[in-house]
Amino acid sequence: MDIATLLGLIVGLAMVTGAILLGGSIMDFINIPSILIVVGGSLAAISVAFPFEEVMQAFYAGVKIFASRKVRPREVVDIMVKVAEISRREGLLALENIQTENAVLKKSCQLIADNADPGLIRDTLRIEIGAMKKRHKIGQDVFRGLAAYAPAFGMIGTLIGLVQMLTRLDDPKSIGPAMAVALITTFYGSIMSNLLFLPIAGKLFARTQQEILHLEIIFEGAKCILENNNPRLVYEKLSSFIAPKERRYER
Repeated sequence: MDIATLLGLIVGLAMVTGAILLGGSIMDFINIPSILIVVGGSLAAISVAFPFEEVMQAFYAGVKIFASRKVRPREVVDIMVKVAEISRREGLLALENIQTENAVLKKSCQLIADNADPGLIRDTLRIEIGAMKKRHKIGQDVFRGLAAYAPAFGMIGTLIGLVQMLTRLDDPKSIGPAMAVALITTFYGSIMSNLLFLPIAGKLFARTQQEILHLEIIFEGAKCILENNNPRLVYEKLSSFIAPKERRYER
């Protein structure tokens, strides 16, 4: 579980709710028609802008940011050092038997076992990185689109409320409550955009950059193992990807 993401969302909602409760009742900010306009309108618009499969893929990726644990570069470096240790102890062909859920790491081990040219490994990893960036960009674009549509539909809901209010100007007592309801849709759109959709898009972008770094570590590690499968030399080279305070300095 990514505690920081979940905690940030909870704290943000708690602060907004607390501010509302300090100034009045939470029921004043609950309006079902406004929710339908903002949520329904945003989902409808994003379904027009993107294929349904890409929208579902983006929502699946959005849910995963709350559940997936962040893998640190140090852990990836340690994995490549272990691969180097296996290759030195048992030979390059032993890497064919390595079991891992990481498809890129598995492919890299297979290429090492086949004694592939470093240029081939570089090209393969470059293709992997390019394809991954395209896949991840879809999810980012979907949530950025939702972040743009939600405030827009919030404004549409406000306009609808204002029109309905103006039709009842003969009753002065209804103007205040009607104006409040009209503004609630803009409130919903702003909250959803700035507290949910934009942060999720930002987190997806950060995860993409993180995975690119992991692929680069795997590539450099694979190339280093082919050139010299000394685990210590592999670590010394890959430690450049790690923050200085996390490096091992034992000799």
